Amino acid sequence: MQRNSPKATWGLIICLTSLTACNSLQFESPREAHDLQSPPSWEASSSGREGKITQGWLSDFSDPGMTAAVERAMAYNSDLAAAAARMREAEYIRIAGQSRTLPNVALSSSGAYSMAGNGSAPTTESERYGLNISASWEVDVWKRLRDLNEASQADVDALRALYRGARLSLAASTAKSWCNLIAAEQQLELAKVTLDSFESNLRISERNYIGTGQGSLDVQFGRTNVASARRALEARRLERDDAARGLETLSGQYPSGRSSAGSDLPNMKRSVPAGIPADMVERRPDLEVARARIYASAKRADAIRKNLLPNIRLTSSGGNSVAQFQDLFDPNWLAASIAASVAQSVYSGGELTNLAHAAVERNKELIADYTQTALIAYREVESALSADDSLRAQEEFLIQEVKQAALAEKQATRDYADGIEGSDILDVLEAQRRNNNAKASLIRLRNERLQNRIDLHLALGGDFKTA
Repeated sequence: MQRNSPKATWGLIICLTSLTACNSLQFESPREAHDLQSPPSWEASSSGREGKITQGWLSDFSDPGMTAAVERAMAYNSDLAAAAARMREAEYIRIAGQSRTLPNVALSSSGAYSMAGNGSAPTTESERYGLNISASWEVDVWKRLRDLNEASQADVDALRALYRGARLSLAASTAKSWCNLIAAEQQLELAKVTLDSFESNLRISERNYIGTGQGSLDVQFGRTNVASARRALEARRLERDDAARGLETLSGQYPSGRSSAGSDLPNMKRSVPAGIPADMVERRPDLEVARARIYASAKRADAIRKNLLPNIRLTSSGGNSVAQFQDLFDPNWLAASIAASVAQSVYSGGELTNLAHAAVERNKELIADYTQTALIAYREVESALSADDSLRAQEEFLIQEVKQAALAEKQATRDYADGIEGSDILDVLEAQRRNNNAKASLIRLRNERLQNRIDLHLALGGDFKTA
């Protein structure tokens, strides 16, 4: 009988496993990216707007205090520090994963000493020393290990985008809190002015009642309004304190109780520029994260499919066991072996095949999530652009309303104080109510405009220019 040579046997094994591998790779290929169909332009962006923002989005607000508050938050916020730590953690994991493509070397040693004696028999002593070294290396024939390394790199890219998103979100939240604190301060000051006005009216009503014996109802109305104004003042003070605590929490300074802001809300120096490119939204951190995860899932799906291919591993080991320590490193005692193994999974109950299919489905899931996230991003930008136009127009009307309400209150108060026929306290109270409501509404609307502009920068992923 003729026997096959060792070389022929190894060749036959490799050919058989390779043929099996070809059938194992008949899966739908995962996609490493997904293109979005961006709208050609934002419908709500008027072509009549001019002005180009060339700096970071914080420069859109002429408020050094806001910028300083954001810088403090960047330096001391705990959530941002945690995001930075997660990013560094992913980088270390990526570096550690690169060792997959390098040889693995292990060294072990042993030593034993024994002593035995039996009655009058002489005591015997023995010692044994061992030294073993082994090495193994997987030959990345199918680039499976490279796929895993690229997936790890995509994980790092995703964490970096998450960190960038955390910075953007923190900056936006801090800027919003800064505006909220100023608005709360203004509402508090308005409540103080309102209380002073009601107390002044009450004094007039009490004076008229003492002098004429008439107008007791006016006095009751006046006292009711004073009590209501004092209650409103306490509520505004509570809102102001809560806004200050919110800003302190973001900047890692809670509960210092020292947070304060300016008396005027920031001014928006620029209008939204016309013709913002629709693809600007693709720089959003959440979309960058989604793209990185799609790529990572594709590479992991490839690596899992390649688990069905033959695994080629080179191994080597050497060692000795001696009775004398000085003989431990004697070359004559060394024994070594080098072997190459080719492993191919023949049957595992369908585990590897199903895992490969699951990995492809995971890739599809992430693509669908990415598409939905992009649609939400487009909607957020469009809504913020539409709101910017509407709020600007509302502010213009509200400014006129405040002016007219102030004139009406002034006239009603003067007529009532002078005792002009036909004037009464109800006219004064109604004029004051309208004036105070208009002023409070203007404060809220201006703050809402600022909040919406910040939301627009957040929806776009930054300023209006940087790609």
